[in-house]
This record gives sequence, C-alpha cells and structure tokens, in this order.
Amino acid sequence: MPKASDNGEVQAANGASSAAAHAQQVLGARLKSLRLARRLSLRDLAEATGTSASFISQLERGLTGASTASLNQMASALGVSVAMLFEESRAQSHGVLRRSERPSLPPSDGCRKMLLSRPPLSDMEVYVGEFDIGGSTGSALYTHGDAHEMLVVLRGIVEVSLGDARHVLEEGDSIEYATSTPHRSENIGSGRAEVMWIIAPPTSARAELDQYRTWKPPAAR
Repeated sequence: MPKASDNGEVQAANGASSAAAHAQQVLGARLKSLRLARRLSLRDLAEATGTSASFISQLERGLTGASTASLNQMASALGVSVAMLFEESRAQSHGVLRRSERPSLPPSDGCRKMLLSRPPLSDMEVYVGEFDIGGSTGSALYTHGDAHEMLVVLRGIVEVSLGDARHVLEEGDSIEYATSTPHRSENIGSGRAEVMWIIAPPTSARAELDQYRTWKPPAAR
C-alpha cells in the first residue's frame, strides 16, 4: 500500500507537470499571436532567431519547449520582453469603454489624443483625436517606429501631410501609410474634427501609454 508521503509527491509532480504544460500552451499561443500581428511567417521568425520553421511551429502548438537563449532571441525579434511572451490573455467577451472614461493626454496644439486600446489588447493601438478649429498634431511632421497606420476621419475636414504630399479627407474618408513616413494631421474645417488612428503592430512603449489619464469631457460640446 503506498504511503501518504508517496501520494503527496506524486500529486506534486503531477501538479508541476500540469503547470509546465499550461505555461507551454500559453507561450505557444502568445508567440503565434505576436508573430501574426507583425506579419511574420514561420520562416521569417526562424531566420531572425537562428532556429527552424518546424521548431517555431512546434513551439506555437505547445509541442516543445525553448531554451532561455531562444526565448530571448524571439522576444528581441518580436520587439517585446520575455515576460510578455508568457502573458496569458484575460480578454473578456465585452470590453466597454465609456467616452467619459477614455484615457487622454493633456490637450496640445488644439488636439486631444485619447487611447481606446487597453490590455489585454496588445497587438495593435487605437486612438481617437479631437481637433479644435485649426488644431493639429503639431507644427512639425513626425514618425514613430515602422508599423502600419490607418487614419479615419470621423467628423469634419482634416488635412493629412505625408512627406511633401497633402491629402484633404472628409467624414468617412481614410488613409493608410507607414509610421516611418513623416506625417502630420490638421483640422482645416470650420468646426470640430475627430479622427481615429489604428496602428499595428504597436509603436508606443508601455511608459508612453501610462501617461494617459481619464479625460472628463466639457459640459457643452
């Protein structure tokens, strides 16, 4: 008859094995999600990390583990920390964000920028910008990272500058460009303008996103 201590050791071993398997599944799912968000093929990631496409595939399916060195290489190639590779999604079926609760940066140059995408959403960034008459993203063109960005005009008339090119967009219009292209947006209409920016993969560091605070809208709009 097995001793109680033996049963305890078996249960502990089974528990450790189950936890390891779960962590492996989380890693695989997270790795695949990050890879696809960055539009990398299995071969692309394998070449960037000095591994093979078959190894990456097995890792994503939770069929194998990875060394610390391999994990560091993958995190570097994906532009995240090693810890983020093991973040388990806590996504809910509904993630409601009220207008009055939108995290916002202090208004600048007649523009208020608000963050819509929040954890566990981490593969893209979504912002809303509200421009006063004549408001803009700043006097100079700017760049951020090397990702894909879409701007959608929700209200008003906005001029989007991409390098030397100028594009006038009205409500419902959109434009796509690389975030590495110098760009700027300005409200050239006679009323308030509102736009949405969608960026994938994200170009903002966690420290930048932490600057956003809940914005209280003015009583009259």
